[in-house]
Amino acid sequence: MTSRYRLLRALPAMLALAAPALCMAHTGNDAGAHHDAVSALWAGFAHPFTGVDHWAAMIAIGAWSAAGSRRVLVAPAVFAVMLVVGAMLGFMNAPMPVVEPMIACSVLVMGLLIGMRWQLPGWAAAAMAGVFALCHGIAHGLELAGPFEACSLAGMLLAALMLQGAGLALGAWAPQRPAWAQRLGGAALALFGVVLLGPFA
Repeated sequence: MTSRYRLLRALPAMLALAAPALCMAHTGNDAGAHHDAVSALWAGFAHPFTGVDHWAAMIAIGAWSAAGSRRVLVAPAVFAVMLVVGAMLGFMNAPMPVVEPMIACSVLVMGLLIGMRWQLPGWAAAAMAGVFALCHGIAHGLELAGPFEACSLAGMLLAALMLQGAGLALGAWAPQRPAWAQRLGGAALALFGVVLLGPFA
């Protein structure tokens, strides 16, 4: 048995063990403690990277759009716009009790779409991306609220665009790989989404 094969077999267990520590990054206000525009900008930029659920979903949106969507930029563009809308709602402390379960659902659904290589019409892809982005944005906004919210918002949007750009590059590269590799990646992502949903079951 090769080391690569052993690693692939161990991946689901590794994700399950790591998930509680990695994904619960929404623990407090990040931007409120910063008192200048530069630190708020940095806090906004860093925040999407602090939880695997956030950056996994953003990369997955880009990867799925490039590999399986008929209109490549529709879902990423809608995601970026609705992420900003959600963050602004979060700045206003909008009550949204289903935010965390919906973020977990976004990871699960994107994993299924990638793994099963499903395509959606442009309007359906846009609607799905919009709902998921709204929840991700609210989670960010609740923690980034502070005196320099515009700077935090700009940093968060830049990070989101970079992550989706990485996903688009990954999705463009994926068709050159064996089909099983894409299915395995999607299955691992979907499994991670199930683990994230565990505490809400």
